[in-house]
Amino acid sequence: MIAVLKRGSTKADEQKVIELIEAEGFSAHPDTGAETTIVGVVGAAPDKKVNLKEKLQVMSAVEKVVVISDPYKLTSWNFKQEKTIIDLGDGVKVGGAELTVMAGPCSVESEEQMLETARIVKDAGAKILRGGAFKPRTSPYSFQGLGEEGLKLLAMAREETGLKVITELMDIEHIDVVCKYADIIQIGARNMQNYALLKEIGKLNKPVMLKRGMAATIKEWLLAAEYVMNEGNHQVILCERGVRTFGEETRNTMDLSSIPLVQKISHLPVIADPSHGTGRWELVTPVARAAAAVGADGIMVEVHPHPENALSDGPQSLKPANFRLLMDELNAIMTSLNSFKSREKKIAYE
Repeated sequence: MIAVLKRGSTKADEQKVIELIEAEGFSAHPDTGAETTIVGVVGAAPDKKVNLKEKLQVMSAVEKVVVISDPYKLTSWNFKQEKTIIDLGDGVKVGGAELTVMAGPCSVESEEQMLETARIVKDAGAKILRGGAFKPRTSPYSFQGLGEEGLKLLAMAREETGLKVITELMDIEHIDVVCKYADIIQIGARNMQNYALLKEIGKLNKPVMLKRGMAATIKEWLLAAEYVMNEGNHQVILCERGVRTFGEETRNTMDLSSIPLVQKISHLPVIADPSHGTGRWELVTPVARAAAAVGADGIMVEVHPHPENALSDGPQSLKPANFRLLMDELNAIMTSLNSFKSREKKIAYE
């Protein structure tokens, strides 16, 4: 259920609505748009919602009350009529007019490797540096990451290049240390339905990127985002990274159709990870191009100066020259798409 406030309503009016909702035992989720303020109501007591609806409807600041019957209370367009844009500061945004590129190695391995990669990423035009300090690996004998030392190297690279940093959080016990260094917290595919972890990051004032689980449906993916948003953190980015199917030629099956589909359902930005979606470096660029073409808000790719020596995911990492070529191609695609969008607007006005 959402309460739509009248134009000209004040913060005091909004607070009265919130207080009523919470007094009735529900949680309130206000969202202020350019013209309208909406307060979302979340709770699992249908009989009490009828009573609450009646009380809200008689409040002078409330324009109307809308009952939302679909399972997506906070991620859907019913809750928010404007697309969510995650502002990371310094002009870096996810979900805005520009395609946002996140790039870097699967794992932080050394100071030399991290600084070299960060310079490559920066020079090619990407805005966000990715790198894993805590690595979830299929085998317990594989490289597990450098931990906090890896986070410090990411921070060092950010200090030199100005790039924002995204890194994966695997466990509740690491929340404080990861938040200390990261600009965006990544929740990986294996943790998409780790509800205890989702609830905890929902209490943070920190952008979160939620990767689709290896066998997750669209509904399960969006409901995982609901766990985060229901705790108060609405700074959520969704990431399509492929799903597990019967195919063996690629690491996963990249579900490009999920990007425009989710954008029809949800106001949250959606990005694509063709590195994990394919597992093969020679497929990363064409799939990244396709993701941009279907409307992805961003692309995340793995880049390594020497993939043959990488401690993890070398076969799906782009070399610097290939990454620069990808960036040129993405820029060309976005220029073309923006041209079509301008023409569409012109035709609409005519």
